[in-house]
Amino acid sequence: MTEALRELGAHIEAKRTDCVLSWDVSHDELTMDVALSNLVGFVEFLKTDQTCRFSTLVDITGVDHPDRPKRFDVVYHFLSMYQNHRIRLRVSIRDEDMVPSITEVHPSANWFEREVFDMFGILFSGHPDLRRILTDYGFRGYPLRKDFPTTGYTEVRYDEEQKRVVYEPVNLVQEYRQFDFMSPWEGAEYILPGDEKQEEAK
Repeated sequence: MTEALRELGAHIEAKRTDCVLSWDVSHDELTMDVALSNLVGFVEFLKTDQTCRFSTLVDITGVDHPDRPKRFDVVYHFLSMYQNHRIRLRVSIRDEDMVPSITEVHPSANWFEREVFDMFGILFSGHPDLRRILTDYGFRGYPLRKDFPTTGYTEVRYDEEQKRVVYEPVNLVQEYRQFDFMSPWEGAEYILPGDEKQEEAK
């Protein structure tokens, strides 16, 4: 399988030198780093070329690297049921870059691109309906960015007095407390190793 993927990688690179920046086969998977500017044409080539025939878009996702100048990787997974091959495309972009939508080549990209926009804030130019798909209306921020707080920014709850759902800024009322997790059995009637301090406190 690895040798077949190497041959496929060499074939694609030879045919599309304008797109392929680098490629690698590891763990029986072919990964290609691709130029942003030629993305749509390259995806169409992968779909129509007789050696490739990657007719099925499996997934689109993102990866956040906050310390890099090109902060995000947009990652595409394709399957060729005809050749029994899989390929991963990786496009590195800056925070302000727009990624061309591939919905004209793969209509199924519509919801995948909306999800990447919703979770990472990555914009897809030419998308027919780019709006949030998983989070609520008016949601602030992008949950899969590494600088997004684990508590979020907004709390949603049903207000019994107003008889409606209300949105409020997150307010953590519990003061910070120092927990000692030396043993999960502290407070039990019997003493286990690690609970000696329970006796010392008495």
